[in-house]
Amino acid sequence: MRRRGFITLLGGAAAWPLAARAQQRESMRRIGVLMPLGANDLQGQARIAAFLQGLRQFGWTDQNVRIDYRWSADNDADTRKYAAELAALAPDLILATGSVTVGPLLQTTRAVPVVFVLLVDPVGAGVVESLARPGGNVTGFMPYEYGISGKWLELLKEIAPGLTRAAVIRDAAASAGIGQFAAIQSMAPSLGFEVTPVNVHDAGEIERAVAAFARSANGGLIVTGSGLAVSHRELIITLAARYRLPAVYWDRGFVTGGGLISYGPDLIDQYRRAAGYVDRILKGEKPADLPVQNPTKYELVINLKTAKALGLEVPPTLLARADEVIE
Repeated sequence: MRRRGFITLLGGAAAWPLAARAQQRESMRRIGVLMPLGANDLQGQARIAAFLQGLRQFGWTDQNVRIDYRWSADNDADTRKYAAELAALAPDLILATGSVTVGPLLQTTRAVPVVFVLLVDPVGAGVVESLARPGGNVTGFMPYEYGISGKWLELLKEIAPGLTRAAVIRDAAASAGIGQFAAIQSMAPSLGFEVTPVNVHDAGEIERAVAAFARSANGGLIVTGSGLAVSHRELIITLAARYRLPAVYWDRGFVTGGGLISYGPDLIDQYRRAAGYVDRILKGEKPADLPVQNPTKYELVINLKTAKALGLEVPPTLLARADEVIE
């Protein structure tokens, strides 16, 4: 996966007529991609591969579009720097992942169209005026609504009925982190849970908070959606295993990496769908007129190997609902 974009090899270009070469330059479009993950992150690579697949379905290849990539690896300073770099290139549009990238982009430019994915609350974050009519230079795809957060607590109770406590790992600096926790908290009394927020800032803070929570019995984890949680994915999975904490995650990538259970949107599909909005903008439509969309696919994934290691027997009714079971 190239970090900086497609490299178009114009073999024999010197022999082309000048008019033909000028036409080639004029037809080449430019897209910036700002990812908060590391360039070698497997999930990040899979998401970009889906985006490129979607572009190809609309006829966009390295013959008519150049893509400039920036991977900030969850470094705030690099995210801001790369946002400025991409805006300075004056691309036709920029694909951005999550509020952590969209915010810096909007501080840099209000002229370049931006298509986002995985931004939970674009209205609350001040990114768009409304979901139906974004109104500015930004539109895109939400990974879920807050209501799904209560489902995670239900799943935790279903897979481990004896639990009475849940630590909720969230990004408290984002409106989505606050909203997701509020939805879980509102569901807690009816399920007999006491919930505790664990704010995500750095690895040390997560490790200390989870260790402190695990000192008392009957506890489990809920990992809400955030770029920071994805960046600390391996650490969170390791801590859940170390302290034998049943955990529910928002994304299947945690479960394929050794986590217990996840319920959430098909994120790969969102990058394919984003290619459709990119195509429409490249053909002249405005982000302000393209409504923000919710996901169309949700998936339940269970890791039976992890369940066995935790001494849990997954209910047959839960297995029957699973879209994927990892053994």
